Amino acid sequence: MPAAASTVLTARALLLDMDGTLVNSDAVVERVWRRWADRHGLDGDEVMKVVHGRQGYASMAVLLPDRPMEANLADNARMLAEETADLDGVVPVPGAPEFLASLRAQGVPHALVTSADVALSTARLAAAGLALPDVRITAESVGASKPDPEGFLKGAAELGVAPAECVVFEDSGAGISAGRSAGMRVVGVGPRATVHRPDAGARDLRGVRVERGEVGLVRVHVG
Repeated sequence: MPAAASTVLTARALLLDMDGTLVNSDAVVERVWRRWADRHGLDGDEVMKVVHGRQGYASMAVLLPDRPMEANLADNARMLAEETADLDGVVPVPGAPEFLASLRAQGVPHALVTSADVALSTARLAAAGLALPDVRITAESVGASKPDPEGFLKGAAELGVAPAECVVFEDSGAGISAGRSAGMRVVGVGPRATVHRPDAGARDLRGVRVERGEVGLVRVHVG
């Protein structure tokens, strides 16, 4: 069979999620959230369907809708500390080192937009052997979690690029919804992304190639 044609998206900047997109942290996320599910008498499989892409307090609000937000925020702080201390099994998504190196080498404007806080994002990227992007939008930067578009809009503003000229890289339903709500096109990375019908999709970052063109345009080849 002939190879499928790749999708090409044109942009001026890229906005990159971390967990599931650049870093595979699924092992830690499973350990921490399944323990949380057990403590609250919830089904672990159902909890795992909710937590990817969101800040912890936002996931808790979905899973325990009658619980006071103050309790969620306190629990979220404890969960972040647990996750930051547990780096066992944190590895780069295949192709992530080369992908980030290519962006740096070509001077492609890009930003990290993650639901993790500064400590967790710094720890996980270091554990995966990945360099921190110069521009980072973390949990501390926003007042609302994905699927709210605030993080992506702030990332675009930090880079000085209009939202419509940004391409988002995401793995989760919450993140893909946030990118769309921000008026951006979305490249889905990994199996979780497929069901949410991103504009283009790749199994991992080995299936993505970025070229910096003339007048600041960036061509993103997916597939």
